[in-house]
Amino acid sequence: MKIRKFFAASALFLALAVLIYWTHVTFLPVNVIFYGAIADGVLAAAVTAVAVWLLKPFHVFNAFEKFQMLLIWLLTGYALAISVPTVLDRSLSFYILEKLQQRGGGIQESRFAEVFTNEYVKEYRLVDVRLTEQMESGTVVINDGCVHLTPKGDRLASFNRFFRTYFLPRQRLLMGQYTDDLTDPFRHSTSQVTYTCK
Repeated sequence: MKIRKFFAASALFLALAVLIYWTHVTFLPVNVIFYGAIADGVLAAAVTAVAVWLLKPFHVFNAFEKFQMLLIWLLTGYALAISVPTVLDRSLSFYILEKLQQRGGGIQESRFAEVFTNEYVKEYRLVDVRLTEQMESGTVVINDGCVHLTPKGDRLASFNRFFRTYFLPRQRLLMGQYTDDLTDPFRHSTSQVTYTCK
């Protein structure tokens, strides 16, 4: 009895999550897709929790069980937000598939760097999107044409560098060879650049 009612309430949550997300992205402004999708999931979970709390068929659940259900829906909303719109929006892998499709099903392997630099960055407005996300996250600020790290951004960059160095694979398959190149991608970076801010 309880299991069936839990699944019914969860189906309501999923339907609301999809409807709220669709309404949000169709009719309202969205600053950052991930944050917007998280907010939509939280709203869907809250509305479902209120329905479960108020509707008589769900009175079979005690307060603790209702709280557990809310936690499950919040976690599901988070998983959906990060796994669907965020991945699709950010995915270079999906871009490759779409670009291959757009170009008739095939692109010369030796020209992929050209595709990324001349098409991907421009078509997906990659710099604008990522800088907007970082500003909305409070990790960078832009002053007088210069992008600067905030203290929060500096901490996140240090954490990412630490994680990349010690917790990414040392033998990762890249184009038929196992390498540790991505544990230190700046290893071969040039130090002679002219784009830093004074």
